[in-house]
Amino acid sequence: MFRLSAQSTRKAVQRVAVQARYQSTSTAAASSMTAKNVTLAAAGVATVGALAYASMESVDANMAADGLHAPVYPWDHKKNLATFDHAAIRRGYQVYKEVCAACHSLDRIAWRNLIGVSHTEAEVKAMAEEHEYTDGPNDVGDMFERPGKPSDYMPRPYANEEQARAGNMGAFPPDLSLMIKARHGGADYVFSLLTGYQDPPAGVEIREGLNFNPYFPGGAIGMARVLYDGLLEYDDGTPATTSQMAKDVTIFLSWAAEPEMDERKKMGMKALTMLAVLTGLSVYLKRHKWAGIKTRKILYNPPAPKKH
Repeated sequence: MFRLSAQSTRKAVQRVAVQARYQSTSTAAASSMTAKNVTLAAAGVATVGALAYASMESVDANMAADGLHAPVYPWDHKKNLATFDHAAIRRGYQVYKEVCAACHSLDRIAWRNLIGVSHTEAEVKAMAEEHEYTDGPNDVGDMFERPGKPSDYMPRPYANEEQARAGNMGAFPPDLSLMIKARHGGADYVFSLLTGYQDPPAGVEIREGLNFNPYFPGGAIGMARVLYDGLLEYDDGTPATTSQMAKDVTIFLSWAAEPEMDERKKMGMKALTMLAVLTGLSVYLKRHKWAGIKTRKILYNPPAPKKH
């Protein structure tokens, strides 16, 4: 009797233990599922919030605010295997000298940078000597004027910013050395700006002293149109149309912003050629060294059992 009572008690205890273990497992699984659901919900809320923030970013549909986007032109010097058109650089310098240099500086370009690019050494020396540079002090401590040398940088049209603004109705003509890199669109923007002058459309008023150009941010630019057909005569006889002069001076400014581009492309071609040769040599040596190892067949011959 007592034996049956003990057995029933032991079975009841085991039954309670199994129920407790099942309950704890179910609770842990439920808590794990709850944590996973909370994590997924938080990730979903974060994603929705990010998308909502991105959609709330202000978008200005008025093209006059940032200027009309310049079209993309097929510039030859942007191709991987092409260099600058050096004849165009020479013509572009002529446009800069006779038109742009009256207001805009080119501080980062020295006369010697033109040697072998657009002009000969004798031509550069003659052009530099046309300008006077302040140098010194001399033996008695005085500054003096001397003719320019190829090592001198191109002179500025104005001595300082105040003088430049006074001569341009308050507008400050920027330096053109890095203009191609400084403006969104680069060469496309400069060419479009130079050829994009037009009368303002109906309903658009331009303040006196400004000019309408849809490619300029705001549409009103202080610089007037400066390029007209036949404005100058090229030394090589190329017709000096507005688009031709704009193209040439844009290529010249592209070179001024990256005068090392041709050399960089040549160095890149040399590097790619060397890498191709070394890659082929490496593949050949690797196959030569590893062919015997990778095709080797290894067999295991266990020793014969000894006879007793």
